[in-house]
Amino acid sequence: MSIKKFFLMAASALLFSGCAMAPAGGGASAEPAVAAAAERLRLAMIDPTPAALGVLVADDLSYGHSSGKVDTKASFIGDLVAGKSDFVSIAITDQTIKVAGDVAIVRHTLAADTNDSGKPGKVALKILGIWQKQGGEWKMLARQAVRI
Repeated sequence: MSIKKFFLMAASALLFSGCAMAPAGGGASAEPAVAAAAERLRLAMIDPTPAALGVLVADDLSYGHSSGKVDTKASFIGDLVAGKSDFVSIAITDQTIKVAGDVAIVRHTLAADTNDSGKPGKVALKILGIWQKQGGEWKMLARQAVRI
């Protein structure tokens, strides 16, 4: 193989690998839409309805609670609607959003007043949320909570 051919192949490989690594739209321009979806989820967790939560949560949700319990979409929505998991108020701070194509990583600190199954309490958590753009809408695909 000639040096010229080698350099042409190497340059082509770099060009195509650079294109593959570029985000498919999104990036910083998608951050406000992700933040808006996360805010709608915060509000829906305080005043839960199956309809409001259903449009914000992916069908294959995996939600790891700080207790170790893992929820699906059905159990997450069911527990909120039934009051087993009852948020009276939720305050979000220190939120960061990183978008890569059709996936967003949302981290924040959550402080909440709760009334789980009628028992008042407080919770402070660090949250990692994975959101995915599905059908033109951002949906929570995964969430992991850790007590602080």
